[in-house]
Amino acid sequence: MAKCHRNNVGSVVLDHRHPAKNAATAGHFRWNSISASSIRRIVLDAVSCGTSRYGYHQRHDDDDEGSSSAATSTASLASGSRRENRPDQKTEKLADLLNLTGCENEAEAKKKEEALVELKQVVKDLQQGEDLAKRRMAATTVRSLAKERSEVRGTLAMLGAIPPLVGMLDSEDVHSQIASLYALLNLGIGNDANKAAIVKVGAVHKMLKLIESPDATNSSVSEAIVANFLGLSALDSNKPIIGSSGAIPFLVRTLQDLDYECSHQAKQDALRALYNLSIFPTNSSFILETELVPFLVSSIGDMEVSERVLVILSNLVPTPEGRKAISAVKDSIFILVDVLNWTDSPECQEKASYILMIMAHKSYSDRQVMIEAGIGSSLLELTLLGSTLAQKRASRILECLRTDKGKQVSRSYGRGSLGADISAPIFSASPSFTKASGGGGKGYLEEEEEEEDTMSEEKKAVKQLVQQSLQNNMRKIVKRANLRQDFVPSQHLASLTSSSTSKSLPF
Repeated sequence: MAKCHRNNVGSVVLDHRHPAKNAATAGHFRWNSISASSIRRIVLDAVSCGTSRYGYHQRHDDDDEGSSSAATSTASLASGSRRENRPDQKTEKLADLLNLTGCENEAEAKKKEEALVELKQVVKDLQQGEDLAKRRMAATTVRSLAKERSEVRGTLAMLGAIPPLVGMLDSEDVHSQIASLYALLNLGIGNDANKAAIVKVGAVHKMLKLIESPDATNSSVSEAIVANFLGLSALDSNKPIIGSSGAIPFLVRTLQDLDYECSHQAKQDALRALYNLSIFPTNSSFILETELVPFLVSSIGDMEVSERVLVILSNLVPTPEGRKAISAVKDSIFILVDVLNWTDSPECQEKASYILMIMAHKSYSDRQVMIEAGIGSSLLELTLLGSTLAQKRASRILECLRTDKGKQVSRSYGRGSLGADISAPIFSASPSFTKASGGGGKGYLEEEEEEEDTMSEEKKAVKQLVQQSLQNNMRKIVKRANLRQDFVPSQHLASLTSSSTSKSLPF
């Protein structure tokens, strides 16, 4: 192929015809030995050789490209068909989902419409003033619908179900009263707007009217009213309205249950309702007008109600009247001091320490009663083993008691020095005095030294007792809390008995 593309046609001819001679002559040609026709034929052969080869290769390349392009086009068509099939499948699935969602939305919307129609019919039945049985059935339906579904409560209130239910409380039929009371109770569950609306339309006064009526002998009505007071008193804006309405004496009577007619659940509801009402400060005066405080103090010890009882007392003790009422109860401080030793109930310890802290901070006589009750050892143990809040409150009580002790020591020291100045004999510097002082004076000094030795022994004994108590308490701490062994109790005790005389109550 290389020879066919040479420009020297003669060399091609010579090399082809006379190879040996050409090698000897080294490129000298003889053109006369070749005819013109032979040259033309050779030239045509050479040209045709290159053209044929080029054409062959070109055709071969074209065939390869054609076959590859055909394969490529076939593959692209196949892939294109697959790609076209894939979007079709996705589109079909998406359409199915949209249709299914649309069907579900339509079914849900239809269901909601039916539910709304049912609620409208229930409210319409409540407003039927003539047919009492129909209204009672509608109230029962409201009770069942509003019990579990929170959205129904709001819808019924917007449709106007509350006023006719409150109006049913004026009925003389007990079953209608109970149905309306529990319907109102369920409408107010978790819905502050409904609670406010129920009080606004005068439900509280109608409930109290039912209780005060001479025919009110059904305990079921009373229990339903107590449950309503519990739910309505959870809203802050309702607390002063219920407290000033006269509901507190009724709740106290229910809690005391002197006639043994109320159920255990009604008593629990009354106690919780009184707790809600005691949070509002102005209700304290209404509570203190009843016999609630003595009953609460006597109830301490029942672990089922002790914590809530202590919370109510904690809400009353900040007022002077509340502190006076608690102090007036026999052995109230002794009972509260005993609560400090309830290691299995830290919440009760915290609340009892708060009550005692307020009383100790405000009243000297209460502090003296606490000392008589043996509060010192309980406080010492509480500062070491109690919760963080109980430890802080116990330390504040210790500060109040320590301040009183310091004042007593200073007063006794002042009185003793004053008496010594007044009654001290005036001796002259005579020899008789020197002699007397050598005898009687020496005995007087010896008595003083013996008294000091006796006092020091007492102090040593007290110190040893305190150290032993600290060591025992530290062993308990290590066992309960797994504290480090190098914990120094004396440093902690020193921090509790610091020289601060502040009596502020940050807790």
